[in-house]
Amino acid sequence: MPAEPTQPAEPVRPAHRVRVRRIYETPSPDDGVRVLVDRLWPRGLAKTDAHIDEWPKALTPSTELRHWYHGTEGEYEEFRRRYEAELEAPDAAAALDRLRVLAAKGTVTLLTAAKDPSVSHTSVLLRELDPEAGA
Repeated sequence: MPAEPTQPAEPVRPAHRVRVRRIYETPSPDDGVRVLVDRLWPRGLAKTDAHIDEWPKALTPSTELRHWYHGTEGEYEEFRRRYEAELEAPDAAAALDRLRVLAAKGTVTLLTAAKDPSVSHTSVLLRELDPEAGA
């Protein structure tokens, strides 16, 4: 009897290596590399309590884009489009590449003070760094 054809095995994908947490949450041992992705330091948080490993300001939305988005006319889809364009700048692209390298080695936790990270720049970064997580 001929052997049945075998299907190629699904590629084994490791657990998400990039995740988002609010900076005000208590640090966790499984956070891996903790990266603050806000341009401004979070209100009311002492730097000694933040336990951040990196703060790549080149990755954060420009002041002008932040003001537009948080003003009366900003809507998320347009913000996302404009922010993605900003991420193509050389300094931002280099910072993204650095985070990709870190994520290939272990967990990276993006930290933000945003009240709702799902409609902030962190969701854009998450999709850039881990397209399956942002899907």
